[in-house]
Amino acid sequence: MKLWLRKSLIILVSILTFGAVTPSHALWSENHELSKSQQRGSAPDEPSRNLPVETALQADTRLKKNQFIAMMTNEAERQSIMKFGPKISTVIEDEFREVILPNIEAAIEMTSSQFPEEALANLSMTEMPGGGTSEKIFHIFNAETNKDVIRFHVRRDKPPLEGYTFNFHYHTYHDDFQSHCTIGTIYWDKNTPPNWQSV
Repeated sequence: MKLWLRKSLIILVSILTFGAVTPSHALWSENHELSKSQQRGSAPDEPSRNLPVETALQADTRLKKNQFIAMMTNEAERQSIMKFGPKISTVIEDEFREVILPNIEAAIEMTSSQFPEEALANLSMTEMPGGGTSEKIFHIFNAETNKDVIRFHVRRDKPPLEGYTFNFHYHTYHDDFQSHCTIGTIYWDKNTPPNWQSV
């Protein structure tokens, strides 16, 4: 195994397990021996020697972005269930988790990819979904500027001669929140759904 790949794996294991799992002494010794033998036959400024550091930094950045996405997705799920309230939640919760939540996660991932890793720390989520007939589920905003970045909403629709549906969508700051980007739709019933957060 190449030295840079082995070192990268060692660093990645340490980062991913937060230091709980450390590579064995034999693996480090093998790296040390390999490093000595490679140093004898290669030029001191060989570009491949920078790869372990770059790979570790890239892995750390990916880890932080993945942690951000997971944290936001968990909070998105919690706030969505809170918005539905028990009356709606008992009917649509499973379909929401199976169909809608993965698309919310994809939208959060798309949003996070537009920001450098250090800027993700400034992104926060609103704390209370809208009740009654409000469309708002949650917004992700920049805490420094207090401006929204992406808004997640759900609208009640009733196409002619059909029952009620819940249309999940989001808006972004790119077009001043004008366009609807559809996440998915869940069918409710022919009867009017209760207000959001109904007990």
